[in-house]
Amino acid sequence: MNGERKKLIEAGIRVGDLEMSAEDKVWSRHSNDKVDIGEALAKVIRTLHKTLPMSTPLRTLSVGSSAEPQFRILQTASGGGLYLFDLEQTALDIIRERIHRQCTDNVSAIRGDYNEVFLSAKNTGSFLRNRLHGKPVHLITLHHSLYYAAASKWRRIYENLARTILAPTGAIHAVLMASASDDPHTTTWLYNHFAGKFCGCHNDQDLRRFQGELTANRLFRGAQILVASRPVRFSTDEFTKLMAIVWMILLYPHMHRYTLKQREEITEFVHDHFWQQRRPLIQMQDHLVVYRGIRQRGLI
Repeated sequence: MNGERKKLIEAGIRVGDLEMSAEDKVWSRHSNDKVDIGEALAKVIRTLHKTLPMSTPLRTLSVGSSAEPQFRILQTASGGGLYLFDLEQTALDIIRERIHRQCTDNVSAIRGDYNEVFLSAKNTGSFLRNRLHGKPVHLITLHHSLYYAAASKWRRIYENLARTILAPTGAIHAVLMASASDDPHTTTWLYNHFAGKFCGCHNDQDLRRFQGELTANRLFRGAQILVASRPVRFSTDEFTKLMAIVWMILLYPHMHRYTLKQREEITEFVHDHFWQQRRPLIQMQDHLVVYRGIRQRGLI
């Protein structure tokens, strides 16, 4: 291994220690992920506005994406209250400073683990009373946050949200990377290959399959349940930024703690197959929207 390559590999390994909020900032800046989410989110909000009375201000619960760029859309659209529920203190500190600096009094920052809250009907009810002032919301966003709940738990989370948190006229918008891909230049392939090889894990978090599960659920009878997929492209001229995103995708160290030798193998693969060839990283992205109480065809 030559000296320059060795330095890059070592730097690529070290960058895995970044906080998730810092990794997400890199992803937001160098990919069109947030543009894709913003476009779909705007369509969801437009659909809600077509049905809700003009005198009804939108109320929104955003789970796990408090400091992300879509905050701008959500804050301006949610005159009835925007509730940002996140586990990461750093992200919430950013939001609290912004609330104070920009006088965005309609925004509330809430710290907690949504698994502990929404997997329990009792805790979900307490969250409504104590955090949402007893008023359901019209929009719930789960933008890249369902990664942190096992797919087997999604049904219970959605049922508790629908029974307790979501208003009779409302929408739940979830976004995740696609669960399967044969293309070795996609985020999905990287996760399935390396998490499978080193941790025995495979991505079973499939929003398309979950669409079918929700459609068969009596609780969502009459709801519009829509799914769409679009490609997202990530490209950067700094190797450490590329590796920061790879560690975020591979869920290191928050869920998978790869050994040093494993991290070396992963970093060398990314260097040789992406960095040297100047290939962009592609993510096939799935959007799932559940519309309840919407008369016209929903947008996504």
